[in-house]
Order: sequence, then structure tokens, then C-alpha cells
Amino acid sequence: MTMNSAGGRRRAPTIHDVAREAGVSRGTVSRVLNGGHYVSPAAQEAVNAAIRKTGYVVNRHARSLITGRSDSVGFLLTEPQERFFEDPNFNVLLRGCTQALAAHDIPLLLMLAGTDDERRRIKRFITAGHLDGVLLVTSHSADPVAEELHKAGVPVVQCGKPMRHGSKVSYVAADDRDGARDMVRHLLSRGRRRIGIVTGPPDSPGGVDRLAGYKEVLGEAGVEVDDQLVAYGDYSRGSGEAAAELLLERAPDLDAVFVASDLMALGALTALRRAGRRVPEDVSVGGFDDSIAATEATPPLTTIRQPYDRISAEMVRLLLAQLGGEDPAAVILPTELVRREST
Repeated sequence: MTMNSAGGRRRAPTIHDVAREAGVSRGTVSRVLNGGHYVSPAAQEAVNAAIRKTGYVVNRHARSLITGRSDSVGFLLTEPQERFFEDPNFNVLLRGCTQALAAHDIPLLLMLAGTDDERRRIKRFITAGHLDGVLLVTSHSADPVAEELHKAGVPVVQCGKPMRHGSKVSYVAADDRDGARDMVRHLLSRGRRRIGIVTGPPDSPGGVDRLAGYKEVLGEAGVEVDDQLVAYGDYSRGSGEAAAELLLERAPDLDAVFVASDLMALGALTALRRAGRRVPEDVSVGGFDDSIAATEATPPLTTIRQPYDRISAEMVRLLLAQLGGEDPAAVILPTELVRREST
């Protein structure tokens, strides 16, 4: 802050103060603030040092009037609000995206849209130019929001593969099918043969690909795929509990269950305990995510680790690339089996 002529209240430093401190023109400072194009390394370092010394802060509103950009990004979760607080994965993704954008001095706006009305309102807000781009997180990849924003010219990166054929939306995803294969191979290696699955919704890539990986490995091992051993959940704890109850009713001789999210696995553990089944002595349980739910479970869950830090960083990288004029792209990241006491 700078003192005024009367020696009273300090005023905020301006771009002129930065230019004077750095010994460069105002235009040079402006070019540094807008990406550093056509600025020598020495001048850029002098301007950055002057910004630190003066405490200058960019006036985002004024800059947006010049550039036509808001200099902010949205984190859009198209799930009911209670899911944001229940599922620890959403918070991990939000934190990772916030940190990755902070390195570029870009704020992140959290938006929750769990109903059709909320999605319509938020779509109007986004397409009105209030955000430069959107990081979309949804359990249901058939959700049309990503496609609608993309068609409206809004840069979008989705967490998880789009299921619409021919989609041109950027996405970052873990290798769901390969992760499922690793888990089922592990359960087979523990001597289990009546292996059930609680998979995700059939309109989600996790639901489809994790089920496909489960079936592939059972087929390779010569174990018959029994539809009575397949149940569906919506990634909530309650749905995992209900699905596990259904599996136990259909197949009392169940000796293992692969649950396609750690949160659903917590529900499955509750159902197994209520039925008098010991884990892992009677039934082995495997999860997916390696979230805090896996380590807090009793017993701690063997699970498939999704690299959420890398997923967040890649989502931000792809979005910034689009904002820089690059075409949409896709990234699929490997998963890892984490062994704990539940198997």
C-alpha cells in the first residue's frame, strides 16, 4: 500500500507504481500481467520483483473488460448436495483442482447442480460468460451438461469418460476396467470363487467398465459369470448396503464381493456384519478409490487406488490448454491395487 499526499489512509499500489519500481514502461508491466509475450526475461523478472515489493494485486474486473475473460473457472458437480458432503472423493478432487489453478492465480468457483432446474440455471450462468471454463464432475456420464456446454463454446473437462458416442469433450479418467481386473485377480488369488460385484450405475463409465473388468477376469479363470452375483449401486453408502443384502439373499454361499467404490463398500460391510458374516474369514471385500473411507473401515479395505492428485492436475492442464486455443484431449491414468485386511 502507498501513503496518500496527506499522509493518511494507504492506497492500493497501481500498475504505474510497479512500472516505476521496475524501471520499465507501463506497457511492459501490462504485457507481463497478460502472459509475458514479447517481454525479455530480465524485464519480466524486474516486473515480478516489483510486484512482490509493492504488493500490487491485479484488478480482475478491469482486466476482464479488456480481455473479455473472467479469469475464473467453475468446478461443477452435477450431484445432489448431500453427495458432496458424503463422498470424500469430491472433496479430494476439489482441493486438487483448487491448488492446481492457484499456481496460475485463477480462482475456482464451486457449483452444485443436483436437479434439472439447478442445471438449467447454472448453464445460463456459465454461457453468459461469467466463467472461462468448467471442470465437470458427475457420476452419470450420460448427463448432457458436458455436451451442452461444449456445443455452446464453453471449454469443458470432465472427470470420467463420456459415454456418448463421438463425444468431443475433454476428459481425464482412471483406468476403471484394468483396476477391476486387478481386484478380481486378487480375490481369486485368495481362493475365492463365488465372487459378487456391487457396481456403479449402468449410465456411468465406472459402472460399465468395472463390471466389464470383473467379467473378463472371471471368464479367463474359467469361473462362470452368474448374473445373480451382480448388483448395482449409485456410489452412496446406503446403496452399497442394499446391494450387498440383495447379493446375500440371492447367493448365500457368496465368499467375496468386489464393491465399485469405498463408500459403497462401507455399506456392504454393514450388511455383512448384520448377516453374521465375518470379513475376511467368511467373505472377502474389495473396494475402489482408496479414499479415507477405505482406511477408516473395519477392517481396513483392500481397494483400487485412483490417482486423484494426478486426475485433478490433468483436468486443470487440459482446461488451460483449451483456454490457450488447443483442441480437446483425453487422458487415462493407471490405478493401483492396495492390499489391506478386508481380503
